[in-house]
Amino acid sequence: MTLIQLLLSIFLLFALSRVILRFRGGQLSPLEFAFWSILFVAAIFGIFLPEQTSQLAKILGIGRGADLVVYVSIVIIFYLVFRLYIMIENLRHEITEIVRKIALENVIKSKTKK
Repeated sequence: MTLIQLLLSIFLLFALSRVILRFRGGQLSPLEFAFWSILFVAAIFGIFLPEQTSQLAKILGIGRGADLVVYVSIVIIFYLVFRLYIMIENLRHEITEIVRKIALENVIKSKTKK
């Protein structure tokens, strides 16, 4: 086992433990739990069985296993950025609605005091 395999596997096992704890705490849905668990377990397998990623890459018409990992990682990152963007836009909309409601309540309160 190389040093990089050891370090990456420790990090991935730690990340997987966080996923399990958040799922048990009710902070992750079953679908989110499955997504992150599969992702981290696949990464662990990829670290210890790099020849398997190369074989899968060849089946998919990609030259090297490392290229496959990069392509899949980029797609996943784009998807996660999209999800974060949607989440931020929803929060922005909710904050706007709350601020409007509070402003209207303050106007009504100030008119009733006069």
